Amino acid sequence: MATLELIVRPATEADLEAINRIHNPEILHGTATWDTEAWTIEERREWFSHHDAMTPVLVAEHAGEVVGFAYVTLVSQKYGWRFAREDTIYIDERYRGRGVGERLLSALLELLRELGVRLVIASIASTNTASIRLHAKHGFEVMGEMRNAGYKFGQWLNTTYMQLDLGEPPPDKPTW
Repeated sequence: MATLELIVRPATEADLEAINRIHNPEILHGTATWDTEAWTIEERREWFSHHDAMTPVLVAEHAGEVVGFAYVTLVSQKYGWRFAREDTIYIDERYRGRGVGERLLSALLELLRELGVRLVIASIASTNTASIRLHAKHGFEVMGEMRNAGYKFGQWLNTTYMQLDLGEPPPDKPTW
């Protein structure tokens, strides 16, 4: 397949319907998320309101259409965890395997380095070998697996934990 012309940029409220268009089919038919009910646009707006410069949301556009999104969340509300984030990436099923995840994860990691984040964690359904490979390609290491951690579609699911240490933040970075 030809390489896609992609623009990766910060998400805006105008992108939320496209984000739901990408995320909701995975909720209803896949195991990359363990949510079990599709999100409403109101729920998506509430979710988006909790993201800021320190917990960014990015989208990938191809020909003016949002074809993937990535974001980070705090690992914990405890102050000592302020340098750690968990990443999440979803790609429109029509665009999987075409470099969208690669571009989103690269852009997200670059942004997190600029913010002074030290550790990025990924919790990936153990059957999602594409995401595990993508993260490994970017230097994430498998830290372990939680067996039978989730239940969806009548089956117990495992999650693989991976991490990437971005290194000591530069001294000029915020301590939040």
